[in-house]
Amino acid sequence: MMNGTIDVKSKKGEGSTFTVTLTLKNCENANRDTEAFDFSTIKALVVDDDEIALEHAGIVLDDIGVSADTASSADEALSAIEIRYAKQEPYNLVLADWRMPGRGGAEVTREIRSRYGYDIRVIALTAYDSKDVIEEAQAAGADGFIPKSEFPMIVRRELERVMRPSLKETKPEISLRGKRILLAEDLPINAEIMIQLLSMEGMTTDHAENGEEAFKLFKKSEIDYYDAILMDVRMPVMDGLETTEEIRSLHREDAHTIPIIALTANAFDEDVQRSLQAGMNAHLSKPVEPEQLRNTLMELIGSPL
Repeated sequence: MMNGTIDVKSKKGEGSTFTVTLTLKNCENANRDTEAFDFSTIKALVVDDDEIALEHAGIVLDDIGVSADTASSADEALSAIEIRYAKQEPYNLVLADWRMPGRGGAEVTREIRSRYGYDIRVIALTAYDSKDVIEEAQAAGADGFIPKSEFPMIVRRELERVMRPSLKETKPEISLRGKRILLAEDLPINAEIMIQLLSMEGMTTDHAENGEEAFKLFKKSEIDYYDAILMDVRMPVMDGLETTEEIRSLHREDAHTIPIIALTANAFDEDVQRSLQAGMNAHLSKPVEPEQLRNTLMELIGSPL
């Protein structure tokens, strides 16, 4: 039955030697990464209208080393995700209650997929362990499913399954070379440093000393001439928020699509929210870290090699 053989060698007074030969299939997980998974790499947001369920999930996640924030509604969750994404400190996992008043987990998942693609993993949480809910979660774009009654028992296994990167995943190489940046910065020393950082990545920069000048430069430029705008929020004549609103109101296609990145010493959530409401796409705190600047631009305007 197993395509094997058994040989026996026996000597009186010495004992017997049995040799078994079997043909076995290759292990399906032979190439699986056997290193222990580092749960501290997970930055999670748990969404649930039940305060007790939120507290319970937070305790369980903290116990396995996962850093987790909480939100009590879909709107609160999406706002938190937007702010963290703009600050370049994004969540990489959302655990969403599937049945909530108003918008539930399905709406949260679809909104995440629409805005951020699959950069954020989503796991559905529900008290209803039914085929219909699982199918609905999969159709909305969820990566996994955990019944609340089994959360403490299976969360570790499910998180590892969803979050462990595939050995076959490779990110394409991205370049910023040749990109044109419009920099709005009133302090000469800050502008000089920023221009040097951009130049090191092969980018060219036009510098405006205030918001009004930046608006005029963009308005008179050809469509899609600039790839991104780095906008200081606090400037004389016209500040960065007003300048962004003026640019977004122009009747030209690139005025609505060009990435605008806020540069500010204020990194509070309310400051980030104001930047987003004005029409900015991301938020960098001063002094700007070169690696964070590079990563932000790579995310927004990088081109595959």
